[in-house]
Amino acid sequence: MADVVNVGVNLDAFSHAISGIQALRSSVSRVFEFLKDGMKNRETLEGREKQFISEFQENLEAVNRDLNELERLSGLVGRPSESHPLHNSGLLSLDPVQDKTPLYSQLLQAYKWSNKLQYHASLASSLLNQQSLKRSANQMGASAKRRPKVQPSTLVLPPQYVDDVISRIGRLFPDMTIELFRPNGTSAVLLVTLGKVLKAIVVMRSLFIDRTIVRGFNENVYNEEGKLDIWTKSQYQVFQKVTDHATTALLHYQLPQMPDVVVRSFMTWLRSYIKLFQSSCQRCGRFLQDGLPPTWRDFRTLEAFHDTCRM
Repeated sequence: MADVVNVGVNLDAFSHAISGIQALRSSVSRVFEFLKDGMKNRETLEGREKQFISEFQENLEAVNRDLNELERLSGLVGRPSESHPLHNSGLLSLDPVQDKTPLYSQLLQAYKWSNKLQYHASLASSLLNQQSLKRSANQMGASAKRRPKVQPSTLVLPPQYVDDVISRIGRLFPDMTIELFRPNGTSAVLLVTLGKVLKAIVVMRSLFIDRTIVRGFNENVYNEEGKLDIWTKSQYQVFQKVTDHATTALLHYQLPQMPDVVVRSFMTWLRSYIKLFQSSCQRCGRFLQDGLPPTWRDFRTLEAFHDTCRM
């Protein structure tokens, strides 16, 4: 930002110059408006001509004053620095037909995105280095062959363990009813009923939550075949918003080493919607905004916010 501000330009005079341009445009507009109206609402032809010439001269003098003031301010603005942020490519901004060849603006946009890409790439590199897989060729010797292969225990968990975790979570929250289904073998699907507020369908792969969909308490959660409908969205906009926030929560609560903690944290967050229609926004203090209650719940404090107030 410092490179953009420190370009050898008097910003205060620049601000006054912009005001001068607006004043000049206003006075020129008045001249053309006066010419458009012509000599009307006058009693005699001679009176109309004299009045028209007098008022026209006054408008031209106003244009002249504004133009002189703008020329004076343009001398105070100063000249921009000759050092361009993109070296010689900065000379592209001097092209008189910039509307036809906007190379400089496009180059600046590409430069900005390049900086963003480099910044995010460095962050990703630092995160990956913290969790090194250590699969070098030096470790693939005889000792590695003798070492037995360890199956990832967090990916394949016995159904009894998953049932025990879900039952423990159900006992933690008396106002939340959790029904467990296994429509396709070992994969679990949870039907969570939160008071008389909402129903949530949570699709799980072992103890990892794949997706969730939230509907109103009075909406049907079964399809025509009598199975849980895990695809149809809610007909109410408020529960569509809650579904979107629940998807965001799934991305937030990620701890592959302790999946039971992730499920318990997600259910704790979901339980905070027990007062969906009774809580006011913690920022604006209102219950409704654009006809919707505060549908966002903070991941740490579980406080209620409107979708626009949380930003």
